Amino acid sequence: MALAAERATDAYASKRRADVARRERVQAAYAVSFEQEVHDLLRFAPRWAALARSVARLVAAHATPVGSGTVARTQRIAIDERAEAAVIAWLRHQTTGYDQMKIERVAGRRREVRRELAQLSRAVLDLHRRDLPHAPAGCTLCTAVARAAPMQTVGSQPG
Repeated sequence: MALAAERATDAYASKRRADVARRERVQAAYAVSFEQEVHDLLRFAPRWAALARSVARLVAAHATPVGSGTVARTQRIAIDERAEAAVIAWLRHQTTGYDQMKIERVAGRRREVRRELAQLSRAVLDLHRRDLPHAPAGCTLCTAVARAAPMQTVGSQPG
């Protein structure tokens, strides 16, 4: 009964609003810093600067919400490791057929498939770290970003 009475006061409501506002500020700051960490991790060539910004934004938007259950929310590993894991996970789901794969239920098989896909994802990232043109329509990363943000231009320079 005392708890209900306390929660009915204006002071309690004011404290709750302040708590919610503080948590939202902390969350917004984390999302911005995580996006910057992802962008720094990507190290794309200048030709692909716009793509790097888009990927960083998309990965952060996916990985940072409270309750998302993603690696970006853990405090057990350093933020640079969280950023790398989040990028690899986002690429796995957006640029490969992982979500439709039928992986046999054998101990270690899912981990093995994920490791193989991570190698492919790292190769796609490396392609964008070099200042070489390629056709965005044939690139899994460029296609995934275009699909996720259709109004956005994918390269900063024509290829």
